[in-house]
This record gives sequence, C-alpha cells and structure tokens, in this order.
Amino acid sequence: MPFGRILSNILYHRRTLALLLLLTPPLLWFGVVYMGSLLSLLSQSVLGFDDMTMSVSSEFTLDNFKQLMAPSNLDIVIRTLSMAIAVTLGSVVLGFPIAYYMAHFAGPKEKAFFYIGVMLPMWASYIVKAYAWTVLLAQGGVIYWFVEALGLKPVLLALLKVPMIGGDTLATSHLGRFLVFTYIWLPFMILPIQAAIERVPGNLLLASSDLGAHPRQTFLKVLWPLAFPGVVAGSIFTFSLTLGDYIIPQLVGPSGYFIGNMVYTMQGTIGNIPMAAAFTVVPIVLITVYLSIARRLGAFNAL
Repeated sequence: MPFGRILSNILYHRRTLALLLLLTPPLLWFGVVYMGSLLSLLSQSVLGFDDMTMSVSSEFTLDNFKQLMAPSNLDIVIRTLSMAIAVTLGSVVLGFPIAYYMAHFAGPKEKAFFYIGVMLPMWASYIVKAYAWTVLLAQGGVIYWFVEALGLKPVLLALLKVPMIGGDTLATSHLGRFLVFTYIWLPFMILPIQAAIERVPGNLLLASSDLGAHPRQTFLKVLWPLAFPGVVAGSIFTFSLTLGDYIIPQLVGPSGYFIGNMVYTMQGTIGNIPMAAAFTVVPIVLITVYLSIARRLGAFNAL
C-alpha cells in the first residue's frame, strides 16, 4: 500500500493527531514569533536607561511607567486617544448611510460600483494617499478652492479658530488631521456595517412601519440595535489603526506627538528603548480593553 494511503488512513482514524499536525505550525509561529516578540517588548519596558551613557541598563524599574503619568506624556496619550475616538465616531456617521444604501437600495450593478468605490482607495499606497492630502489641504489647494466657490470660506475660517479643532490652515489643524484619518480608515467601517445591515431581515423594518412607527423610531428601536455589532466591528479597525498611526500626525496637523511618533522618536532617535516599550504598552492595554468590550457587544459575530 502506498505510504500516502497509509498516512491518510492513520490521520482519518486519529482526528486529534490530524488536528494537532494542522495547528502546530501556525501555533508555533504565533507563540514564538508574535508572542515572543511581544513579551520581549514588555520585558524591556521595565528596564532602566542611563541618560549619561545613552545605554540600557538591566536593572528592574517601574520608572518608565511613572514617567507616562507626567503631564507631557499624559497629554500625548490623551491627544492620541481623543483623535482615535473622534475618527471612529466620524466614520460611523459617514459610513452608516452608505452601508445602509448598499444593503437595502442598491441593485446588483450599483452595489458592485459601491464596493469598487469603497475598496479602490485601499488599493492605493498609504503613503501616497497621505501625501496627496497634504496637497489637498494646503492653502490654494483643491479644498480651499472648493470652499471659496461655495462661499463657505468664512465658515472654514471660523472653524479654524475653534480651540482643539482649528489651526493656522487646514493642513496644520486638528480638523485636517481628522479628515485624513477618516478618509483612510472609512472603508474599514463601511464594510462591516454593510454586512451587518444585510443580515437584518427587511420584513422587520416593514413591520415596524406597518405598526405605525416613525422612521426615527424604526431606526433607533429596530435597525440600530441589530446593526450595532457591525458598527462595533468596524470601530475596532478605525480605533486601533488611528491609535497606532505615526505617519499622518507627522504630515498633517499641528505640532505635537502621538503615541506612534513618540515610540519612533524614543527608539529611533534617542535610543531609549525601555521608554519606547512603555509607550507601546499603552495602545496594547487600550486595545485589549476595547476588544473585550467589543466582544461583549457581539462585534466578532459581524466580522
């Protein structure tokens, strides 16, 4: 009997062995490469750093985490977290109507057009899109021209004067940074919401209307609760991707570090790897808490 036939018979009768052989390579990769590097990073966050010799010491210390509570470092965490929340909420506001139209109104050809329109920006280089937005947001750029053509320049100038939103120009404002983040991560919000809405039976919406419910009541009492897991699933991407980004904050928006920029500076410029590792722990903790909440809300069922 051929060896292959013998082996297949053995694996057929011993399903546990077949499952073990199937899962061992990915589990080894996950355990050794991913978890190993993560544990190595976490272990370096409790090491010391000598500012005089610019070298890492092997002594155990929690000073790096204490430094995270300093006002300047805490400001970086709050700035990053606030932008991640704002981008997530903005993506929901923009993405939900698009996803709803795709799920309930678009025909097959129109739905294919929307899928291409949503996913096409994802095929372009991330760096190219970020640099393209610096041109769009610059004074004399397309957005300024468009705003002036609509007679909305006074409104834009008023927005740019609002604290925590504005800046000297769109390209150096928190608003401009928000627009770039939202544009880049919006497809990650639309697709999970669209998938969740498609699973909502259309007869439930019709029954709500037949029973005299106002469209707003139908949305709040029927559609939103059933589609909410898809919203949370999309927010996992928009929240975590914004939280860890370090390129867009360098190109667009006012001066001020984000967590990703701080990690890059601490490790690549200063060489303070323990402090860079301590900053890296912050998004890990935030995302872990966020994922635990998302799991309770049933988000993983909508992925």
